[in-house]
Amino acid sequence: MKINVEDENIRIDKYLISYLNESRSKIQKLIKNGNISVDGRKVNSNFIVRCGMVINVSDDKEEVYEIKQLDIDLDIIYEDDYFLIINKPSGLVVHPAVGHKDDTLVNALIKHCKLSSDDIRPGIVHRIDKDTSGLLIVAKDDNIHEKLANMIKGKEITRKYIALVHGIINHSTGTIDAPIGRDITDRKKMAVTDINSKDAVTHFKVLERLNNATLIECTLETGRTHQIRVHMKYIGYPIVNDPIYGHKKKVNDYGQLLHSSYLSLTHPITGEFLEFTCEIPKEMEDIINMFR
Repeated sequence: MKINVEDENIRIDKYLISYLNESRSKIQKLIKNGNISVDGRKVNSNFIVRCGMVINVSDDKEEVYEIKQLDIDLDIIYEDDYFLIINKPSGLVVHPAVGHKDDTLVNALIKHCKLSSDDIRPGIVHRIDKDTSGLLIVAKDDNIHEKLANMIKGKEITRKYIALVHGIINHSTGTIDAPIGRDITDRKKMAVTDINSKDAVTHFKVLERLNNATLIECTLETGRTHQIRVHMKYIGYPIVNDPIYGHKKKVNDYGQLLHSSYLSLTHPITGEFLEFTCEIPKEMEDIINMFR
């Protein structure tokens, strides 16, 4: 597994506990027994992972990470010899994980083309959540994967999202600068915290005020796990239909109303400026209309 920019600068044991959904004792035992290596060398539990590093996990359950191909249609916005831009639908998990071994975007991608190497998330330069829709970059080889990851780290790729949040935001723009880390009471959740956290910055602007809801555009300066969802909850405007950070009562079974709508970058090989937009899904538009 290759470390993405949103996962760097944390201890390897904490990363693997979350990533593999294993117990702390199991992960520490694997590390102690030499079953965990980073870029080909053994490490200790307190080793800090960095973007681009490759972690190998070997034990008697290694076959769990074999990726099967999945035959589903992909909405490909752009493709060349180096990478793809995918419009991911809401409800599709990006890469294999516990409970989703064979029904993810990665399973479909490996049937479509060759991808950069990784145990269980080949090609995935950055992630979006299962119920978040929209634009996602996928690398076809290790060289381009590293270049794209470094561009995200260096803030050379612009990513914008459309979100519907509860409540009326009165000011037209804002910036949320609050560090995000693992929730100390629930390791499956993220939270604004000073404990084992990383800097996180989200800029937003109001697009439309509706009936007790606000349609906003968010621009990521950093790319932490669940960043927009956590930040909007933190300032008191949680995303509509968010099952983790939103109100308990949902509008319907559709996921959080968060869509990756815009992506721009300078092609790391050709130098061409590329800009992509992606309209929100009809299901999301229907819910927005309910609040109008």
